[in-house]
Amino acid sequence: MKSARIAFLLAQWTWSFLLTPLACSSGVLDAGSDSPHGLLPVDERNPVILSNDSPGDNWQGLYAVLFANSGGPALAGIIINESLYWPDLDGNSAGWRNLVTAARASGLRNIPDPIASVGRPLVRPSDGNLDATVANRSEGARLIVEASTRLSLPYRPLVVVTGGRLTDVADAYLIDKSVVDRVVVVASLGSTSTTGGTMGAPNGELDPWADWIVAQRFRFVQVSAYYDQTGDVLSSQLPSLPQNPLGRLIASQQPNIRNLATAADQVSILAVALPEFVVAVQRVSQDPAASFDATTGPALLPDVNGPAWLVTSSDGALATARLWQLLLDPKTFGK
Repeated sequence: MKSARIAFLLAQWTWSFLLTPLACSSGVLDAGSDSPHGLLPVDERNPVILSNDSPGDNWQGLYAVLFANSGGPALAGIIINESLYWPDLDGNSAGWRNLVTAARASGLRNIPDPIASVGRPLVRPSDGNLDATVANRSEGARLIVEASTRLSLPYRPLVVVTGGRLTDVADAYLIDKSVVDRVVVVASLGSTSTTGGTMGAPNGELDPWADWIVAQRFRFVQVSAYYDQTGDVLSSQLPSLPQNPLGRLIASQQPNIRNLATAADQVSILAVALPEFVVAVQRVSQDPAASFDATTGPALLPDVNGPAWLVTSSDGALATARLWQLLLDPKTFGK
């Protein structure tokens, strides 16, 4: 009895200690939290949801499933939609299902089934009131709300990593406004400029009103630092790919990867999963003087106290090296 009592008191003391805010040199740190591993407020320890259209012209899905089995981030969901670039939702969904099937057959675990999300670009109300926007209540938006309620912690929010339009993210806010307290958005989107950045092409022009909602309501990271993704897997490297279903899928996809120095969807997942990939960041906020433009999202202006982060420089060589390290390591595939 005495030993049981001692064990009980020890457990009580331990929980009391864990639940007490910890003092640190930079202020008060909640129990269980710690500093970000890189220049962004999120890193490989945050659970993520992917949101994209087709997987066929980029390596975002490949990086995500590999990292999910090699140090994070954990994949909480995959949302598939259509866009002006890739208007065939059934075809987009089939491409992602092929990736998931190949990943699982190769030994990768904890890869969720992709869900198709139907939702047209959002329409700006005539009075410009964000909160009066009519919601799609799409499948993707509902997943973001549900998963963030279940998985998000105050010191480690859910991250929605996008490589397409921001419709489902903004739609999640229209369904449940408290979602902004549980979610950080990291988007492969737009471009940098001499005065900050713009939420335009690529991806930002697909739903400009959603861009405005996300920039004003969410903690938002725009990754506009691209690299030549065709260098990730060269034709000469195809014989070196793993001899498994994922390796064969990579080989079949490799000829379709586009040489786009100004667009590469995987930069958003890399910014979270590989903190050293992010070389330079600028704090920004939406231009308060800008008027809505139906063809592009808002400008982001430098603001040391701004609610958003703009990634302006990245290390593509580091990303490529990490990709091949994961592909060639048998432990990645559970061997």
